[in-house]
Amino acid sequence: MKCLFLLFLLAGFFISPAFAQELTNPSLIIDTIEIPSDEFNRLLRDSPIVMLDDVHAISWQVTIDNNLLYANPNGNAVLRLYDKATHDEFVEVGMGSQPDHKFWVAVKTPKEGYVVVHKDLDRGWYPQAKSIISFTERAGLTVNNGARIVVTNLDIGEFAIDSYSVYGMEDSADPPAVSSGSMTIEILSGDPAKNAFALFPFYVAAGVGIIVGVLFLTKKRS
Repeated sequence: MKCLFLLFLLAGFFISPAFAQELTNPSLIIDTIEIPSDEFNRLLRDSPIVMLDDVHAISWQVTIDNNLLYANPNGNAVLRLYDKATHDEFVEVGMGSQPDHKFWVAVKTPKEGYVVVHKDLDRGWYPQAKSIISFTERAGLTVNNGARIVVTNLDIGEFAIDSYSVYGMEDSADPPAVSSGSMTIEILSGDPAKNAFALFPFYVAAGVGIIVGVLFLTKKRS
């Protein structure tokens, strides 16, 4: 708990107005999108690709806060993030319903095609914590399911997010995947070369979120 308090204190220091004025980054972009439950009650082929107002490139982080209430045990909530260069290239994160909470990460690249790089059929994600997808051109793709890192430094080449889509049903005869709630995604991007320190408050906030999730799960198990 002392460590958690120090992190909160550090986060408050970084986010303070005086400090923020000194650590500006003109390339910093933040998009927050709330996706209602109805958007997941459709097939992939019927899922529209939604264009973003800004392109997130060079270094980006996507935080997923899944507050959906699933309608059946086979329901899914799938998020695809598309590359600006070609929408044939994407990063996919799937989150299944309770009680299993299955979780998978897949990527599609022109060279490798569609590849599932991580799949966990039991306790793959945690409603109490946020999942985080991060990418830099140097380090590649890293995914945290809210409790641990499940994909580390995966090389997917250059990747700039300009759009997304969501779906949750695999067959038109399936019952609705989700009954209510929403999924909130926050996309943060910037060029660290223009001021790497300006991104620190968000990394600290992400770290605090992960630690809170781990402490919650540890306490629940004990």
